[in-house]
Amino acid sequence: MNRDRSLLYAAAFLRATGVGMSGVLVGLYAAELGLPATGVGAVISSGLIGVALGTLAVTFYGDRLGRVPCLIALALLSAAGTVAFALAPSGWMLAPAAALGMVNGMGRDRGAAFSMEQALLPDLVDERARTQAFAWYNVVLDSGHALGALAGLLPSLLRHAGMAPLDSYRAGFLAVAGMSVVGTGAYAALSARARGAGRGRVRQPVSPESRRRIGGLAALFAMDSLGGGFLTTALLSYWFFRRFGVGEETLAPLFLLARVANGASHLAAAWLAKRFGLLNTMVFTHLPSSLLLLTVPIAPSFLVAALLYLLRECLVEMDVPTRQSYVVAVVRPEERAAAAGATNLVRTAGWAVAPAFAGAAMQGLALWSPLAAGAALKIAYDILLYRGFKRIRPPEEGAQISRREA
Repeated sequence: MNRDRSLLYAAAFLRATGVGMSGVLVGLYAAELGLPATGVGAVISSGLIGVALGTLAVTFYGDRLGRVPCLIALALLSAAGTVAFALAPSGWMLAPAAALGMVNGMGRDRGAAFSMEQALLPDLVDERARTQAFAWYNVVLDSGHALGALAGLLPSLLRHAGMAPLDSYRAGFLAVAGMSVVGTGAYAALSARARGAGRGRVRQPVSPESRRRIGGLAALFAMDSLGGGFLTTALLSYWFFRRFGVGEETLAPLFLLARVANGASHLAAAWLAKRFGLLNTMVFTHLPSSLLLLTVPIAPSFLVAALLYLLRECLVEMDVPTRQSYVVAVVRPEERAAAAGATNLVRTAGWAVAPAFAGAAMQGLALWSPLAAGAALKIAYDILLYRGFKRIRPPEEGAQISRREA
């Protein structure tokens, strides 16, 4: 199990590194090809639509086809599409290439492969270690995101070496494609037990109680992800660029620090969850992060805006490992793949819809409007989540309460 977890983490790290790099560069590359804000938003949405379709496919067919073959196929498809994205001769070709390659402008990896890994990981640990395993998994992802954000400096370095601006961005995305290819090796090395997990399994009906829980969580996660779609790394990168005139040589270190803050917060979240519960940790760390986000557009300078943004990043991802652990804990073990797939699917769909509207709002209303809209939706999500699920506890928390009462 330890070997399989290590290989899973290695593949996730490589993929996340590519996602982190893409998040910094997508908006800048699209702008270099001459697209306006609406076009940038459309390209980001197209990539996330591809991510959503990939997640839909693995939700319904992943267990039937085998999780590892699906992971390998997803990595190779991503590589092919990213090559097409990198070599697109004009701006209008970016959107279909982004959809094919599932080019993720979020700056955070929450795609189809993530859903497969999220369903597999609980089978490699016991219940008591589940949240900690998800915490370390997300630390690995955010370490990759951080390295990828730093790798966003590659085009700037290439330009300093004499390469043309457009060619420098294309080289960056070719590097992202290469990471997807290398990641297939880690998947291919997984044990026979992991490779056979779920293969040929007939999907069992989800119980009515679990269906209600999954449906309620999915509806709320759709609201949260719609807010998150207004706040993709690509859009934030574009916002900082238009608002303060900073390029990737400044933005790459900023997003590197943000991903480091995210990674540290995952371990803190696991510690808090043991003491205050999964749902309390999810809500009461996520809500302040959205309030902090509302202060970023009114910052008088880039330095102040960057500091406020980094404070927000120290809190915003604490709900990720706790949310993942909560979702698989409040359903039966055989329902975990369905729960993870359904909740990740609606999240990806929300991310896919929002950037196109965010780009239009940037151009037609105000540059800061997506930040305000995203924060408002996330605040509403936190309030409704707490009201709807505060009485539904995972098994380990119910056992703790019973011991205290005894």
